[in-house]
Amino acid sequence: MKMTKPEKSWIMYDVANSVYATVMLAAIFPTYFATVCKGVGVSGDFWWGIGTSIGTFTLAILAPVIGAFADVNGYKKKLFSAFLAIGLVFTLVNAFTDNWSMLLVGYILSHIGFQGSCLLNDSFLTDVTTPDRMDSISSWAYALGYIGGSTIPFLVCIALIMFGENFGVDSAMAVKLSVVITTVWWGLFSIPFLKNVKQLHGIEKPQKGIVKDAFVRIGRTARKIATNKAMLLFILAYFFYIDGVNTVISMSTAYGSSIGLGTTGMVLALMVTQIVAFPCAILFGKLAGKHGSIKMLIVSIVIYFLICLTGFVMGLGLEDGFLTVAQATVLFWVLATLVGTVQGGIQAISRSFYGKLVPPENSGEYFGFFDIFGKFAAVIGPALYSLVKGLTGRGSYAILSIVLLFAAGFVLLFCGRKQYESIDAPKA
Repeated sequence: MKMTKPEKSWIMYDVANSVYATVMLAAIFPTYFATVCKGVGVSGDFWWGIGTSIGTFTLAILAPVIGAFADVNGYKKKLFSAFLAIGLVFTLVNAFTDNWSMLLVGYILSHIGFQGSCLLNDSFLTDVTTPDRMDSISSWAYALGYIGGSTIPFLVCIALIMFGENFGVDSAMAVKLSVVITTVWWGLFSIPFLKNVKQLHGIEKPQKGIVKDAFVRIGRTARKIATNKAMLLFILAYFFYIDGVNTVISMSTAYGSSIGLGTTGMVLALMVTQIVAFPCAILFGKLAGKHGSIKMLIVSIVIYFLICLTGFVMGLGLEDGFLTVAQATVLFWVLATLVGTVQGGIQAISRSFYGKLVPPENSGEYFGFFDIFGKFAAVIGPALYSLVKGLTGRGSYAILSIVLLFAAGFVLLFCGRKQYESIDAPKA
């Protein structure tokens, strides 16, 4: 499939921001944060869950307002650039402090910038392509994000961590350099988006009362979503299952560290996730076109259900002594591979399917609500993990609790599948 320059440039932003998702959310920085916290007697996975919840809750509150302002002609790119700048600046700040509380604050603010830019990037999908190409374009974005934005800079960061001491770079400095690499990569590969992606659909700026107008439109859009059964069922299902996905991403290495798994083994396993995710994300786009998006989302949720159950057994085995660290590390590698098969697909197809449901001229508002459901859900997952861990003292029970989120998403998608038939008809 030949792509246009706007499509290619939009895809490049997934290449740009994926390094943040890998280094700062999933692999290197959470482990470093847990190590710093352990050194001062603080529970790293507990505070990581709290910090993630604070960041996502903040953006969840702002998302509909951001989306409403973004729909005004000329505003979407400006807002995108502002959140990108926030993300870049506060990511870089984390390279210059060793204080656990300052690291947490820097992470929260950088996470807000990251999430805000991703919200606006998603809403540009209706500007860069057509509904019949959305599954493919969205899947290619996630796929190239994994193999490019995640794997290439991630390998450099891993090399620093594993071999840096041979060149006088200790583990702490290796992490700091990894944060710098993350910032530079993210900034450089955002340039094509900034140059070539334009807002084609929008509304005219009101002559006066732009803030009041934005809130009026937010209320109108909320009512439209509430009365559109297909959209409401989908966005409610998304609320639950994407929270489970995000919790697995943000808590996996913190969970592994808390039950005694080695940092190097976990990081290498997560690199395998990125490599496996590349072909699988593209495959999901093709299968969605052939069999329908909803069927592929249901398959993904079932696999995530198995992932959480396996993670529970792994943790329980270490806590109760019927698994060795070596055996649990092998299980972690199996889990990383399984996550790679569905992580990109479930995110890409969710984004593109929702893009088919929304009117292009109001994509910012609608994606703002899409984001608020996702972000409020992302508050629940890490908070649920931290609550169960705090009550039981066992990470295995905490990871098992995430199954509830996938179960709820599955039930809603399955029960609402008839509503999606006209939208989700497989291609001939």
